Order: sequence, then C-alpha cells, then structure tokens
Amino acid sequence: MRPPASPRPRSSLRTAVVWEVLQEALERRVKATGRESLDVLDTGGGSGNFAVPVARLGHRVTVVDPSPNALFALERRAAEAGVADRVKGVQGDAHGLFDVVERGGFDAVLCHGVLEYLDDPAEGVRNVVAALRSEGVLSLLAAGLGGAVLARALAGHFKEARQALDDPNGRWGEGDPVPHRFTTEQLTGLVEATGLGVTAVHGVRIFADLVPGVLVDTEPGALEALLKLEEAAAELAAFHSVATQLHVLAETRGTQEV
Repeated sequence: MRPPASPRPRSSLRTAVVWEVLQEALERRVKATGRESLDVLDTGGGSGNFAVPVARLGHRVTVVDPSPNALFALERRAAEAGVADRVKGVQGDAHGLFDVVERGGFDAVLCHGVLEYLDDPAEGVRNVVAALRSEGVLSLLAAGLGGAVLARALAGHFKEARQALDDPNGRWGEGDPVPHRFTTEQLTGLVEATGLGVTAVHGVRIFADLVPGVLVDTEPGALEALLKLEEAAAELAAFHSVATQLHVLAETRGTQEV
C-alpha cells in the first residue's frame, strides 16, 4: 500500500518521520478492521501535504481547514494526484469541528500544526479525539518548547531563549508567531486526559532547522544522511527535548487490545 518512491525533496526533512509512523499506523488499522479503505480526518490539513498521500493509499480523507485558499489548493492538488474522489475539503476549525463533520465517524484523525494556534489546546484535543470511532488512531503534531529555546540561544538571542523557557506557553516574546509550545509531558498529558493511550512519541526536525541549508543543498549525499540521522534520533527520548516539533501517536484503548 505504499506510494511509489520518489526523489527526496528537502521538505521531506519536515515530514518523513511523521509520514512513516502514520503510514504504519494506517496499515495496522487496515489489518484490524479488514477494510482496505479507512475514513480519515485531517484537521488543519491545509493544501493536503498529508491528505493527498493518505488518499493515494486508498483511504477517504476529509480535510477541515479555516482557509478557503488552502482548500482550493487542496482540491487542485487532489485532482492532479488523481484522488479527487477520495478527498473532501470543508471549511472549519477544531473548536467548531462537529459543525462540519460527524462525531465518532473516523478511523484515524490527523491533527498537525493545529494545537499551538488554539486558544484552548485541551478542548482541541478533546474534539479531535471525539471524532474517532470506538477503535481508532490519533496522529498529533505540535510545536516543541525545547527546539525553540535552542534555536533562539544559538542565534544569540539569549534573553528570548530564557523567556521562552520560563513562559507558560513557551513564547519568546510579543513578536513570537506561535501562541503555544509544548513539552513531551504536556502534550502526552493532553492526550491521555481524553482516555487515549499514547503508543509512540517522536521528535521531529531535531537537527534539520539547525543545519545550514547551503550545507544540505550542496554537499553530495548530505540530505539523505541528515534524513537518516533524523529518523534514528526521532524515537530517542533524549532528543525529544530539543525537537522543533513533537509527534504523538495515540490509540483508543480498544484499538490497543486488538
């Protein structure tokens, strides 16, 4: 069920780890349900960076996003990929999720790059979990605190790094475009409070945002080597605290018993 292999673009550094984990989780759901096609919800899915590849695996994907422009781009992208019949875009957000989609109607829910922009991240997690069927899987990706602190410090902005470290929302100042950042404990705590069981945590963009782009783009084999390093470090708890993003995979209790 894996899509055809293609050359690794530099953007793969941002998505490869999450994609591999998500793909394996969907394959497990297919085996457990006996259905080749799952119902997948992608909240904040934008132009379809994950929705279109998931649809290419044969699944039906509903994308909820507040941006009409992003949904237009999603429609075009899905058509170009030949999966327009398996991708549906609807305008909405995580807080008003059940105004536009069915509660308890999905085998898998993706919530990538959404929590950090919600006024109430806990409510957002409760909503996306409520969209799952009694047996389902959640893929949650959010901004990590440690990666921001490290990036500000390495850029010489030591006061901002300290402020992010001390701020309850992980913000480095008024000009910070990210309203919330999370530690691993905070993110897994939000998920476990809903009754789901966390099955895996991965650090994302541990090194990619710190390595000079010119090195990756000009040094032969550097991109592939960096990607392999990211994948090797992603599962190690020691590196979660410095990752730019944190990925949590969680399943309903019933799913874990399958």
